[in-house]
Amino acid sequence: MSEDPLKSLSDIVSDAHANIQAAHEHINPVVEVRRGMRDSGIPADVITLDCLRTRRRITLILHDEQPGVLLYQFITIEEEVGDNFQGIALAEVSAKKLCEWMVEYFG
Repeated sequence: MSEDPLKSLSDIVSDAHANIQAAHEHINPVVEVRRGMRDSGIPADVITLDCLRTRRRITLILHDEQPGVLLYQFITIEEEVGDNFQGIALAEVSAKKLCEWMVEYFG
């Protein structure tokens, strides 16, 4: 991982997005980096992966108070982000892992 966790995660998400589009055209996720939490004073960066066909979302959060950890949540596009996040070591996050999540959840 580079010094900038958001840049590292963005690169992984970009690779996963390309892999999903190549192998699972029907999923076609929409990726967005959101600044809302940081803009409202919460020290965290958010990336969302949306599947418009199934209306499902995977929310990925890098929180400054939990360095080295990726918080994630599987919700629908209509739902607000809740408090029930799971965590995984950022070092364990790969494009392959994100592809697996998208295929399983968005499939």
